[in-house]
Amino acid sequence: MNPVLSSNLYLVKEHTGFFKSANNFDIFDPETGELVMECREEKLGIFTKLLRFTDYKRMTPFDVQIRSAGGEPIVRVTRGVSLFLSKVKVLDENNEVIGGFKQKFFSLGGAFSVLDVNDQPLCQLKGKWSGWDFSFVSGTRQLARVTKKWGGLGKELFTTADNYVLSIDDSVPPDSPLRQLILGAVMCIDMVLKE
Repeated sequence: MNPVLSSNLYLVKEHTGFFKSANNFDIFDPETGELVMECREEKLGIFTKLLRFTDYKRMTPFDVQIRSAGGEPIVRVTRGVSLFLSKVKVLDENNEVIGGFKQKFFSLGGAFSVLDVNDQPLCQLKGKWSGWDFSFVSGTRQLARVTKKWGGLGKELFTTADNYVLSIDDSVPPDSPLRQLILGAVMCIDMVLKE
């Protein structure tokens, strides 16, 4: 597993644009401002691009690659066409499935289960209906949090509504595949729950 995943804090900045069909993000160390990962959706067909500008955007397939700043693969997140509820696959740096996500049928703030390679739940991603605040929880324990509020040293990087912070709890081991799943899930929040 890439050592960049051993950090507990990441600033995610979405690429914005007027006619943007692909989902692209840069991921920084919010304490230093250093670019540590890039998230790109490169394999986007013309039909999918066209549908991204319609009401069917949430149903379109995606294939998102997360790489280190040096270009080494870290995580790949894929989904086919989704008619009702999303089922997303997460692959590791060797393109092997390590788990995925399954969207919940009904939740006010948005939610999905984070699953291991055998489709067994590891934790839940739960959102608040009133804003952009998500937690990864297992029982009563919070494993990670995603929020648009940040007041740390890298605050100057945090300038638009398309940025958010991922904070992973120390209880998640640095070499755990759960870190890859959490990172992949964060890239899916916009595409699955908030579009």
